[in-house]
Parts: sequence; C-alpha cells; structure tokens
Amino acid sequence: MNETEIKNLDGEYIASTYGRLPLCPAYGKNATLTDVQGKEYIDFTAGIGVNSLGIAPQEWIKAVTDQLGKIQHISNYYYSAPSAVLAEKIVKSSKMKKVIFSNSGGEANEAAIKTARKYSFDKYGKGRSKIITLIDSFHGRTITTLSATGQEVFHNYFFPFTDGFEYLRAGETETLKKLLSDSSVCAVMCEVIQGEGGVNVIDTEFLSEVRKLCDENDILLIFDEVQTGIARTGSLYAFENIGVKPDIFTLAKGLGAGLPIGCCVLGEKCADVFHPGDHGSTFGGNPAVCAGACVVMDTVSKPEFLASVAEKGKYIVSEISAMKLPAVVEIRGKGLMIGVKVNGSHKELAKKCLAEGLMVLTAGKDVLRFLPPLTITYEEIDKGLSILKKVLG
Repeated sequence: MNETEIKNLDGEYIASTYGRLPLCPAYGKNATLTDVQGKEYIDFTAGIGVNSLGIAPQEWIKAVTDQLGKIQHISNYYYSAPSAVLAEKIVKSSKMKKVIFSNSGGEANEAAIKTARKYSFDKYGKGRSKIITLIDSFHGRTITTLSATGQEVFHNYFFPFTDGFEYLRAGETETLKKLLSDSSVCAVMCEVIQGEGGVNVIDTEFLSEVRKLCDENDILLIFDEVQTGIARTGSLYAFENIGVKPDIFTLAKGLGAGLPIGCCVLGEKCADVFHPGDHGSTFGGNPAVCAGACVVMDTVSKPEFLASVAEKGKYIVSEISAMKLPAVVEIRGKGLMIGVKVNGSHKELAKKCLAEGLMVLTAGKDVLRFLPPLTITYEEIDKGLSILKKVLG
C-alpha cells in the first residue's frame, strides 16, 4: 500500500486515540528507518523506548521465531521454560526475589499496586491502602494507574477514578513525613526519572529519605522503571545509579524489544504476598515474548554494553551543548534518556524534526525527549544531531 491508502484505511477503521504524525514506516535497521516512499529517518524514539536493541535485531528475531516454531502460547496453568529463565535473569540481576509477568507497563504497575495493598491488608487489616505518588508522574492509562498518575492533563473525562492515591511534589520531605504519619498509607510509588513528565531527574537525597521513612513506617517503596529500566540510563536498573533499592519495581518497554511485556519485580518483603487466584494475566509470560526478552537481558546486562550507553548519552549531551542552540534552555537526563527543554512549541519543533528526517518525542510542557535504541551508532547519532541543529539553530 502507498502512504495515502494507509492513512485512509487508518482514518476509517482505527479510533482516533492518537495524534498521528505524517510517517508511514516500511522497514529499518538499528536506528535508521525508511518510510513507504523511500525517505530515510534517524530514530531517536525507539518506539517510545521499546526497541532497545534497535529495529530488526537478528539474534532477537531468531529467538522469537524459534520459539514460535515450537509453541506460541500455553497459558499460565502450565510451566514455561522461557518465562522461568527470564524470571531468573531479572531476579538475579536485581537481587530481588520473584516476578509477575504481564503485557504492559500499566499492567505491571497495577500488579505493584495490588501487591502493596495486599501486603498491608494481610499484615494490618482493612483500611491501610493509600499510595503516595509524585506530581508530574506517569504510571499508565488504566483507570487505576491514571489515578496514580500525578498529572491533571491525563485526568479529564474519566472520572470517577480509583480511590486511594495522594500526590506529592518531589523534594517535599516534610510534607511526605506528614503524609506518612497517616496510618492509611501502604506505599510510596515513583519514577527515578519522570519520563512523560519532562525527563525530570528526581533528587537522590530525596529518594534516600523516602527509603528511610518507608522503612521506619513499614511502608513499601515502589519504583516505576517502565521507561528507565533495561539499561536505558546506563545501568541495568535506574535505582542502581542512586543506591536506593525498592521493595517492588516494574519493567516493560525495552524488556520486550518490540513485543509487549510487563514485569512486576518483588523484593523480600512481598515475594509471597500472592497465592494462586489472587492475580493473573492471560498473556503474561508468553513464551515467544520471553524468549526474545532473554536475548535482551543477555545483551544489555554486559558491563561493556552498559558503559557504551552511558558514553553515548554523554556524547549527545556534550554535542548539543557545544552547538549553543538559541532554542535550547536546558539538557537533562541520564544515559540514553535525554530531555531538551526548549523555547517555543516543543510539539511544533518535533514535527519540524520529523519533516527533516529525525524522529523525536515530546514530554511535559516544553521538552524534546530522546529515547534512541541503545544500540544506536555514533554515525546515526551524528546524522540525527545535524538535523536537530538545523531545526533548533
């Protein structure tokens, strides 16, 4: 099909839940993509952080297709070697205890919320169920994870939300102390770096204080690593950068490398909270998806790979800084999770980048967000940055 036929078919049959940009991809390799008209693009988006190994990685494709040739789905009533092996890799690398598999970050966060509430219910009884989250956070688009999300822009139209969430601005330690004095709180949930909120790096001192206060009150600390996990920040998990270990953390996006997966990772305190029948997901731990995710884990957990992600991130930041672009106000982030705060409409600038052959994301009110494949080459980076300079210069 040509571009017009694709757009017409999409407009007629797919609900308008997305503001499509004028790009119809056809194929690609690593961080270079070609549309149906033959135009080339440099990808600084990785499918919103999903394509951790780039477009069409051969080892991942082989693992997935080999598994598809054996059995594509079996359900969680039975044992599955790929999911068991993947769980071991995640647990051992994070020094946690157990995992719950699902299909998305939103589902993984739902599992984390349910775990925290059941942990508290089992230990203290009914009524200790409130969860504190941060302003400018983003935790998903289900009714409950929207309620957990501390951004009003996502709350319109869908009331009433699930009860039991209260919001705090990052850094407000004294306010947190007051909130935690309420005996109804069971958990604090936050991102180490707020992606959708604007690539806001949360202060390590604040997160350390949150950990301390949670320990003092037997309150669980949940880290949402849906966007920051799987080497995105230059360490396998972002919490490793700050030396603060959660009781629960969640993964998705880059773990699947292009196929849907979610993972709720449980620490010692809550490893045995759930019993058969308490929670479930029909497609959670799908054999083909887990086979591919095992390749992801084996690839990104290598020290040299993690170092390369950190080095590429520093290179991008230093190159943009050296350009002294008038539209750039601030650059922030970690590894290959980079936010460029800009003057003017960030959405219009993103459209201009796309027109010139560079795919970028937006975040918050004024940030261009870069989440390129972790395997992006320096040649691809330089091509992308030359386009960025043209647009923002």
